[in-house]
Amino acid sequence: MSQQSLRGRAHLSNPVHFLALGFGSGLAPRAPGTFGTLAAIPLFLLVSGLPLPAYLLLTLLACVAGVWICGRAARDFGVHDHPAIVWDEIAGFLVTMIAAPAGLLWIVLGFLLFRVFDILKPWPIGWLDRRVDGGLGIMLDDIVAGVFAAVVLQVLAWAVS
Repeated sequence: MSQQSLRGRAHLSNPVHFLALGFGSGLAPRAPGTFGTLAAIPLFLLVSGLPLPAYLLLTLLACVAGVWICGRAARDFGVHDHPAIVWDEIAGFLVTMIAAPAGLLWIVLGFLLFRVFDILKPWPIGWLDRRVDGGLGIMLDDIVAGVFAAVVLQVLAWAVS
């Protein structure tokens, strides 16, 4: 199913579709996952000043709610993990940026690291992507990619400090 044919089934006025499609960013004709991750940056900037426990709670909420949001959108669209569903990228980027140092450099590095892990899908990310179905399957590989990216980002932060 192409992005074009999805437009007949996706309605940005539907809050579930609006979130699943990353506020519309997932409808980008090319690289919707990258555009979804880009859409996560303003959301991250909005919550990055929160105390760590509040940031963790919001990130957990994004991940848990994402299982339902992505699963529901996939059912509505009739396609498991349609490329336009990018809430998983938004949640994965929020995971990447847990306790990240402040600054544009770290946002760019977090973005790049998350995209690398999300695209290349090293074990167990690719395995999870192939084996777990439904909303959990859509979310889980991106959450794990976010954890991998977060670990690398923290190692880099430690190395330069």
